[in-house]
Amino acid sequence: MALGPRVSELVGDIRTQLGESPWWDGQRLSWIDIRGKALHILEPVTGRRVSYDVPGVPGFAIPTESGEWAVGLADGLYTFSPDTSRWIPNWTAPHDPATHRMNDAKTDPRGRLWMGSMTYEEREPVAALYRSAEGHVEAVLPGIITGNGLGWSPDEKTFYYTDSIARLIWAFDFDPDAGVATNRRVFAEDPAAYVPDGLAVDDEGCVWSCKWDGARIVRYSPEGRILAEIATPVARPTSCAFIGADRSTLAVTTALPADGPTGTLDGALLVIDPGVTGPQLRPVAADAHVFALTNNSRRSDR
Repeated sequence: MALGPRVSELVGDIRTQLGESPWWDGQRLSWIDIRGKALHILEPVTGRRVSYDVPGVPGFAIPTESGEWAVGLADGLYTFSPDTSRWIPNWTAPHDPATHRMNDAKTDPRGRLWMGSMTYEEREPVAALYRSAEGHVEAVLPGIITGNGLGWSPDEKTFYYTDSIARLIWAFDFDPDAGVATNRRVFAEDPAAYVPDGLAVDDEGCVWSCKWDGARIVRYSPEGRILAEIATPVARPTSCAFIGADRSTLAVTTALPADGPTGTLDGALLVIDPGVTGPQLRPVAADAHVFALTNNSRRSDR
């Protein structure tokens, strides 16, 4: 186990209250501020930045094949078009948005959208993991407290999913053609001092898990053995994504501590040289987010 490498700041004047959902589309890096209700998009090469207000509490924002954004809000899934500033509802989550919200999400290698939910109290296992594909959304894993970091192995045969409050990362066998996860088992379990948050999987099949209140990112082998712990200058690293032309840089979102900022980098977007590369993630496939534009009874612009 080793500590390092050096951590630096990527964007100097953006501070998120609760940064999450970092995403690299090949040219742009995006991330959200859950408590600040914002979507930030950065082109690192040009330095161009744009931010959008979100009409609710976002849990994730992921680019789609059509050039829009699939965004999870408290009450379900929306499509956001930056060109028109329209927010169109796609799917209503089967929970009370006063007590629940959508949280972390990611696409599998075929472009299906997997998205988790959580409760604000984070006490009871009454949230779920959902899969959106082929014109409908299905609950595939109930009994979750706080659905969080997820990802797939490079060979597409293993799926990883996190329940933060349970302090567990699970591994599943994954059928990439059917989009089905089976054979759940414990991949990693964290101590009481901190909880697992967002994650990314590198090209070697290792899992990078951010540790909320742990001031570290842990790299696990495909078997779940700890290979390295990277100390962060913030208590709450929240999620990470491989970015850059060759995806050899790890971008890390962060959050403010419960009592407010205690360091100069709390809430900043950080970058790390991890010494490995990561895969290019797929945008959300068309049939994983636009189906409800023709059949959702809540259809309206926000």
